[in-house]
Amino acid sequence: MGAEISKLIDLLVIGGGINGAGIARDAAGRGLDVVLCEKDDLAQHTSSSSTKLVHGGLRYLEHYEFRLVRDALIEREVLLGMAPHIIWPMRFVLPHHSGLRPAWLIRLGLFLYDNLGGRKILPGTSKADLKNTPHADLFRDSFKFGFEYSDCWVEDSRLVVVNAMDARDRGAQILTRTECVNLERQDNEWLVTLAHEDGTRETMRARAVVNAAGPWVDNVLGLTNRKNNQNNLRLVKGSHLIVNRMFDHDMSYILQNSDDRIVFAIPYEHDFTLIGTTDAAYSLSDGDPEISIEETDYLLSLINEYVSKPVTRDDVVATYSGVRPLYDDKSEDASVVTRDYVFDLNVDGERAPILSIFGGKITTFRKLSEQAIDRLSPFLEPSKPQAWTKGASLPGGDIPDADFDGFVAQIYAQYADLPRPLLMRLARAYGTRISTVIGDATDISGLGQAFGDDFFEREATYLVDHEFAKSAEDILYRRSKLYLHLSAQASEKFKNWFAQNYG
Repeated sequence: MGAEISKLIDLLVIGGGINGAGIARDAAGRGLDVVLCEKDDLAQHTSSSSTKLVHGGLRYLEHYEFRLVRDALIEREVLLGMAPHIIWPMRFVLPHHSGLRPAWLIRLGLFLYDNLGGRKILPGTSKADLKNTPHADLFRDSFKFGFEYSDCWVEDSRLVVVNAMDARDRGAQILTRTECVNLERQDNEWLVTLAHEDGTRETMRARAVVNAAGPWVDNVLGLTNRKNNQNNLRLVKGSHLIVNRMFDHDMSYILQNSDDRIVFAIPYEHDFTLIGTTDAAYSLSDGDPEISIEETDYLLSLINEYVSKPVTRDDVVATYSGVRPLYDDKSEDASVVTRDYVFDLNVDGERAPILSIFGGKITTFRKLSEQAIDRLSPFLEPSKPQAWTKGASLPGGDIPDADFDGFVAQIYAQYADLPRPLLMRLARAYGTRISTVIGDATDISGLGQAFGDDFFEREATYLVDHEFAKSAEDILYRRSKLYLHLSAQASEKFKNWFAQNYG
């Protein structure tokens, strides 16, 4: 039996990663009627598997990608003001390796890094003494000094979710576990078929389509029967190690390797250090991305070239791997393939455009989203045509003067009978939405069933009701990183509770 065709919408966005969520938000804010579909959970793939940095990309300077670096450096401070609860400044230390880049070249690169993007908030570069606190005893004797500079940290999967929340609050429909299975141009519109998780299908008409499917962007183009796409996709796997905490401060390290790549060692979830990333060729036929033995050895070998106390496989608590859907610039080395984004706009005459997104990085998602809707505006004629997202807070990010420390002090005073570690975690995750999470609870007993490690029923219910969570894994792995902190028994307790309450 054929599905009933729904009303005509302005824009269908395919893909619930950072680019898709950002584009849906931008479009909805301009008055467009938007539907976003994602075949799995929001940020389930590439956008939850990054190194979790909002950064200019220091190493891209060596590849002369000055515009990409400049745009990203400018966006750092824009994003910092939009969501200061899930994005915050971080200092990075680059130890000088006498056998690799000379000190003068690093100083030159950091001078450009400090000045290309019109830095206003983040502090500039300084010299670091690796023999004194806080770096003392961490490095081998041959590493005596380095350079310290600024970038930002981001909770990547939460950034996707809050963009989707804002899109929804502005009128967009967000459909997770919903796959686009057919795209057909018909009467100057797109006839779209969506397959829902429960097996039902829905057919709608769209004036335009954005293909932000990441690693599956070519698959979506295949639905349109379009052949010989000239903007080829290059899939590159990046893998990370999560190890027991290596150092007791909140700075990060950026370590050079003789193959001209760099690897980060970053404080992670209080108790751990995040080490990554790799660059390995990948194909969708390889199945779900997982770290290989070779990648693990590569990361451990590089770290151990620097540190005085070796990191071993026994220190590895968890790993994750993601696939970067890069624009194929025909570079032989996967590590130097451009991280810039490319738009491919295909139009049938003057109607029914489909805009496909190749490449991009999390730092530049807002600018990408803005440019994508600018590109489609002549076809859609939005009621509010002007770009608007620069300076517009994301959900939870409307913290006065982006003063997170001051905000936390207010939260401690407001909820004086709740544990401070719990309040800090909730403030970091939800910002000003913390009041919706806690509700009318005045102490622990008001938060519902306890699952362990300051994780309570009320938070889980909030995530289902407000943040599109549909499984225990959505909550433990993407809306939070509680899987790293809960015991196996506590995780099982929560999964049983979720199954009983949400099926």
